[in-house]
Amino acid sequence: MCSISNMIQKKDFKQIGKYLYEIPKNFRDDMKAPARFYSSPAFLEKLLGERALEQLVNTATLDGVYKYALAMPDIHEGYGFPIGGVVALDKTKGLISPGGVGYDINCGVRLLKTGLFLEEFNSKKRELMEEVFKTVPAGLAGKGAARISLEELDKFLEWGAEYAVEKGFGTAKDLENTEENGRLKTADAGKVSDRAKKRGKDQLGTLGSGNHFLEIQRVAGIFDKKVADRLNIQPDEVFVMIHTGSRGLGHQVATDYIEIMRAAMKKYNIKIADPELVSAPLNSKEGQDYFKAMSAAANFAWVNRQVITEMTRRAFNRVFGIPKEQVVLIYDVAHNMAKIEGNLIVHRKGATRAFGPGNPNIPLIYRDIGQPAILPGSMGTASYLMLGTKKAEEETFGSTAHGAGRVLSRHKAKRMVKGEELRKELEKEGIAIFSTSNVGLAEEAPIAYKNIEEVANITASAGIAKKVIQLRPIGVVKG
Repeated sequence: MCSISNMIQKKDFKQIGKYLYEIPKNFRDDMKAPARFYSSPAFLEKLLGERALEQLVNTATLDGVYKYALAMPDIHEGYGFPIGGVVALDKTKGLISPGGVGYDINCGVRLLKTGLFLEEFNSKKRELMEEVFKTVPAGLAGKGAARISLEELDKFLEWGAEYAVEKGFGTAKDLENTEENGRLKTADAGKVSDRAKKRGKDQLGTLGSGNHFLEIQRVAGIFDKKVADRLNIQPDEVFVMIHTGSRGLGHQVATDYIEIMRAAMKKYNIKIADPELVSAPLNSKEGQDYFKAMSAAANFAWVNRQVITEMTRRAFNRVFGIPKEQVVLIYDVAHNMAKIEGNLIVHRKGATRAFGPGNPNIPLIYRDIGQPAILPGSMGTASYLMLGTKKAEEETFGSTAHGAGRVLSRHKAKRMVKGEELRKELEKEGIAIFSTSNVGLAEEAPIAYKNIEEVANITASAGIAKKVIQLRPIGVVKG
C-alpha cells in the first residue's frame, strides 16, 4: 500500500495528448512498460490525491505487459487493478490476474428500446415501475425468476445466453446484439466451485445491490442524427438500461482463484508490486482453470441480464399491452473481463470493449458504424449510447470508459447523504425511485461519482468513442 506522501505527482508524468497522460517506464525500476491514463484538468487534481494511479503503475510491472498499462477517464481505486484499467499481456508469456477482472465478473450494461414515448409512458409510469420492481428482484437477498437445479446451472454456465433463449428467455436477435453472442466458449462449469454454484443458483434474474440498477430513460439529446435515424431513435423515446453482473457466483469465483493463485505464485517465482495483483501464467494449470471459471461466470452474467430482459418485456406487455418483440435490445456490452484477442489476453476492469467500424466481431447491423458502447451515469444523471472507433482499436486495445467512476467511498457517501432526502429530491425531478434500501440510495448518490458528462466529453474528444444519444432517467429500480 502507498501513503499520500509517495503518491504520483504532476512531475511524474507528461501530457502526450489533449486528454492523455503518460508515466514513463523509467519512473520505477520494476516497470516493464509505461502507464497511460485519460483525464482532464477538472479530474486531475482529485486523481492525484487517490491511490488509483499508483495501482496503474503497479499493473505496468506485470510479466508480459504489452505496449503500456492504460486507464480510462473514470479511473478510481479498485482491487489490484484500478477500476477503469485496461492491460493487455502476451498470451504465451504473460499472466492472468483476477484483480484485473474484478469480483463482479462480467458486470455489464444492456440497453433496450421500447418504442414508447414519454407522454404515453408517464400515463402509467407508477404502474410500470411497480410491476418491474415486483418482477425483477433487487438487493443482496433477491431470488430470481429462473429457479433451476445445480445440474441445469452447469448448462447455463457453459452455454450462457444461448441456453437462456432456448429456455424461453428472449430471442435469437438478442444473442446477435450481445457481446460474444452472450457466450464464452472457453467456459468450463467444472472449474467453478460448488460454493460458487450454490451462491448463484437462485440469483438468475436479479439485480443485486451496490451500483447495479434497472433504469427507465428518455432520449434527451441526439448527437449523431444519421445513426439515430438508422436505429429509428427519436427524441423522448423511452429506453431501459440494465446494469448488473454475475452476482454471488462471480464473486466466489474471484475469491476462490485469488487464494489458489496466491499459493501458486511461489511455484512460478512471480514477483508482484502489490499483494492484490496475485497472478498466474495464462498457460499454467492455475491460469487456465481461472480463465475457464471466469468464462463460466461471464456466461452466468449474460444469462442474468437475459432473464431480466425477458422479465422487463413481460412487465411492459402487462402494463402497456405492447408485444414483447417491440422491446428491442440495442446492445449488451461487458466490463470486468479478461479475453483473448489476437495474441493478447486483454484485461478490462471497469472498461468496456469499443471496436471500430469494420471489425468482424461486431454484429452486421453495426459493422459499418462501430460497436455500441454504453456509458451509464450515476443515479439521477445522464447516460450515453456511444460507438467504438478505429482510434480505440489503435490506442486502447479497442476499449473505452464504462461509467462515471466513484469519487466518494460508500461509507463517505452515507455520511454525507440521507437516502430518504435523496429519494424526495429525485422524485421532485420526475424520477420515480424504487429501492429496497434508503441506505443503498445514499451510497449511490450522484455526488459519489464523477461528472458523467465530463467522462463522455473526454472519451469523445480523445476519439476512443463517439457520442450518439444522451439518455435521462425517469424511473430507477435499485437494491
